[in-house]
Formats: sequence, structure tokens, C-alpha cells
Amino acid sequence: MPEVVVVGGGLEGCATAWALTRRGITDVVIVERHTVGSGGTGKSSGIVRCHYGVSSLAAMATQALEFFEAHATEVGFRQTGYVVGVGPENVAALHASMADQRAVGVRTEDLSADEVRTLWPVADLAPFGAFAWEDRGGYGDAYRTAQFFAGVARRAGATLRQGATVAEILVERGRAAGVRLTDGTEIGADAVVVAAGPWSVPLLAAQGVDLPITVHREQIVLIDPGLDLGPVPVFSDLVSLQYVRPETGGEILFGNSDLAELEVADPDHYSDQATEAFLELTVEKVGTRFPGLQNASIASSYAGCYDVTPDFNPAVSATGVDGLIVAAGFSGHGFKISPSVGRLVADLVIEGSSSHPDIPESDFRLSRFAEGALLRSPHPYVGAGEMR
Repeated sequence: MPEVVVVGGGLEGCATAWALTRRGITDVVIVERHTVGSGGTGKSSGIVRCHYGVSSLAAMATQALEFFEAHATEVGFRQTGYVVGVGPENVAALHASMADQRAVGVRTEDLSADEVRTLWPVADLAPFGAFAWEDRGGYGDAYRTAQFFAGVARRAGATLRQGATVAEILVERGRAAGVRLTDGTEIGADAVVVAAGPWSVPLLAAQGVDLPITVHREQIVLIDPGLDLGPVPVFSDLVSLQYVRPETGGEILFGNSDLAELEVADPDHYSDQATEAFLELTVEKVGTRFPGLQNASIASSYAGCYDVTPDFNPAVSATGVDGLIVAAGFSGHGFKISPSVGRLVADLVIEGSSSHPDIPESDFRLSRFAEGALLRSPHPYVGAGEMR
């Protein structure tokens, strides 16, 4: 009988198996209904940054950054740097957040508008009041990262079952005892980790565990800049609420950072292309911020789904059922913290608490939603509340 069954073969599930095997728990089974990385993982925009107002998230991101640097080739990590800019009303919050980030090991510094202009010469920087810079930031490939986690775990002894759908979590005498698949097969285990994104909700609900997730369709547009931009960094614009990053082949990936209104979707049935309205928004935002891209054009688009919690932060937590752990609700942040998520879940399985002093498990407890104790930045950005 396996010690741990992991439900979900996306980033977080595979990271969990990777972390468990590194801790000596090699009798692990990952159960994935399709193939590794076939859900939200394959639609990630892949940005790597440590800029979080919540200190524990910043600590998770900076710990994970060491993984991306160590395995850059295998996971497609490109260390382009990351710059974030805010309007005058958010300068104080930016600097306070940066101070908290440095306290947990983030390497972040102020940049002047002139310095940012050398990085993004086609940008209009007039509306910004201040900028922060992470030279270790960049972007990677979430699909390749999930495959890497799964490959390392399998070589260490874990088993991967693809094309297998979990129908039910088995509970005996108040403790998780494994899972039942839709074909009736039962896999017994000492612990069950549910890391299935939005599909985690009904599995947990059947055991009386409420996971408050809203599924949000997130659209992405790839832009042909019409010129050779050179080695530009990731740019997070908290004035017009957008982010852009370079893409292999010279394109630019655009995403909308305005999540004040969610586009509720069915994760099994949604359009995987950007709408005309979103394309128009893209043209407006990119054209306004980057007037130097005079010959830019839309190259392609796609869409994925975020599993969004009430505070836009994940639940990585024990539940009301002994031996049942959840890792879901990543709200678009799962890629950059995935190695740390795996480590935290492994801690919860083995010790029941976090081994990292800057990443207390209490921050990510599932019960905080029912308690009304949401995980929020102490230095929120006016007009950009979802950017933690």
C-alpha cells in the first residue's frame, strides 16, 4: 500500500511527489485524469518573481527561485530580470513591501525611470512614481517544470497513473485511507494529498470539506512587436494593470492584471482563445504603455483557468479529515512557488507543520476562510488589490 496518494498531476501534485521522495517517502502514487500538466499547468504564463506583500509568499518565491536557478535548462528558466512599477499613490506601499521582502531574503532594489528606460526603451514611463527591480526574476516553462518534478519522483520510486480519474476519497474511522477511481479501482494509502486545482472542490466537498474556489478564465495574447526588442525583462505595470514578458522567438506575452471582476468559467468547458473585446483591451493597454511598438501586431492567443480563493492566495493545509491535505486555490501564482509548495506539503505529511521559519503553515490554513482571517498584504496597492 502506498504511503501517499497525490490527486492531480499538475505542477503542485508533481512538486509534492518530488518533495516527498526527496524526504525519503518514495512509496507515492500520482493519479492524473489526463496527462501530466494537461490542466491549468499547461496554460501558465510562467513568470518568476518574488514581489509579494505577504511575507510568507515572498519567502516561498525566493526559496523556489533557488530551484529554478539550479535547474534552469531542464525547466526552461530564463533569468531576464523582473521590474514592477507603481503610480505615485503606491510609492510608500512599494517601499514598505520591498523592505519586508528583503527581510525574508528577496534581492530587490529601487530603479529610476531612466534605468527602466534602458531596459524597456519603447515604454512610456511618465505615469509611474517608483520601480522595483529583481535581477534574479524572469520566466520559465510550467509544463516542463511539472514533467521534471514527475520524472525525478518516478526515478526515486514514485508511480504515475495517467488517464485515471479519482471518483472518491476513501475515509475510514475519520482518517483518509486512499482513493477510489471511476473504474472502481481502489488505491489505499496512509495519506491523501488533493492538488487538483478546481477539480479539488467536489472531491473535498464529499468529505464535508469546504474549499471556496471560483474558477476564472484568464486570457493571454502573444504579440509580434514588429522589431527586435533585445533582452527585455518581465515588466509588471501596476498603473494600467498589465504584465508583459519576452517570449522565445521574439514575441511578447501580454496578460491583464486587473482581476477586480472575475470571468467565471467551467474548467471543463471554456473558450481557449481570447475574445474580440480582450484583443481590443490588449491593443489599448499595450499601445498606451509601449508607444514605441508602432508596428506591433497580434500573433496569437490562448486562455486558461485560475482557481481563485477569496483572498487570491492558496490553501496548502490539513483539513478536518486526518491524513487529508489540500494544495489548491493558487489564483495564478502556483508556478513561481511550486517547489516551495511541494516542500510545505511534504512537511505537513511528515511532521504536520512547516520546517521553514518564514513560511508558517498557519498562513495557508484552509480554515482561515471560515474564520474570516484572510491572508492579505499589510501594504496593499491602491487600485491593484489582487497584486499581493
